[in-house]
Amino acid sequence: MAVKKTDKKDDDSEEIEEKKKTSKDEEPKLTDLPGIGPAVSAKLESAGVFDMMSLAVMSPTVLGDTAGVSAAVARKAIQAARNMLDLGFQEGTEFEKRRENVLHITTGSKNLNELLGGKGLESKAITEAFGAFGSGKTQLGLTLACNVQLPLEKGGANGKCVFIDTEGTFRPSRIKQIAEGLGANPEKVLKNIFVARAFNSDHQILLLEKVGEMIKNGEPIKLMIIDSLTAHFRAEFSGRGQLADRQQKLNKYIHNLMSLAEKHNLAIYVTNQVMANPAQMFGDPTTAIGGHIIGHASTYRMYLRRGKKDSRVAKLIDSPNLPDNECIFFVSNAGVIDGEE
Repeated sequence: MAVKKTDKKDDDSEEIEEKKKTSKDEEPKLTDLPGIGPAVSAKLESAGVFDMMSLAVMSPTVLGDTAGVSAAVARKAIQAARNMLDLGFQEGTEFEKRRENVLHITTGSKNLNELLGGKGLESKAITEAFGAFGSGKTQLGLTLACNVQLPLEKGGANGKCVFIDTEGTFRPSRIKQIAEGLGANPEKVLKNIFVARAFNSDHQILLLEKVGEMIKNGEPIKLMIIDSLTAHFRAEFSGRGQLADRQQKLNKYIHNLMSLAEKHNLAIYVTNQVMANPAQMFGDPTTAIGGHIIGHASTYRMYLRRGKKDSRVAKLIDSPNLPDNECIFFVSNAGVIDGEE
């Protein structure tokens, strides 16, 4: 009897190894896991769990409640998912190879591209721009929504864009104007941008799941824009007594956002509102909303403000690999550019 048990374990391990090998060529499916059939997979997908990584980081209790399976089956499925994904440590050289597929999207301004490392907005990262109204945050977002559709050799990502609008700032006429400035077909550019108007923070959170579903269904989405990230969270949670609840909800949301960027190699651009710090006696009192949570979660953080003669100034506040610096850019009919012309 003991021999039969070890044979079964060996068979299970061999099966997992085989699936590991095939998963290098093909994306593993939820139904490849033990105990997860089509019916259970459908339940998981309806709950927003579309891929192996989402399942691997779940707890057995949560998986059991979501999928309607026993704790033993849930534990076995989670363990199998973790083995297939190989979630342990890896050498720095291996990690470097994984970053070779990182994409860059031009901002339209060489100065701004240089500020962000030379090529523009980076995928697998969250780039945050905060500043007062009229500082160019939305205009940069609309320009990026057009530029992501350019071929790779022209500074694009040859993909589509998702625009989550929380403040009613998306204007199709402006997109067409920027597209004409690029020499592209305005109707085609507009068609490749998926727009959703989020009416509250819960709706905004739900839209993240929709993006994952769209990518799973074959949409080549390479850029996600949220304008603005904090508008609803700021409006719905008022007063110091609700600050902890707001920050916890915002923290979970932005971590889900980072997870989405990593899984699907997305570039994420978010705008953020500001407030004037009354305790600031000298210098610029402008402070970003969201506190340290957004500050830590954002990969690249820029402060935008108006400059002289209709110019805009972008200052890099935080980055994992770039020095603090600033540059000047302009907003024209063709979007974000280096000079007024």
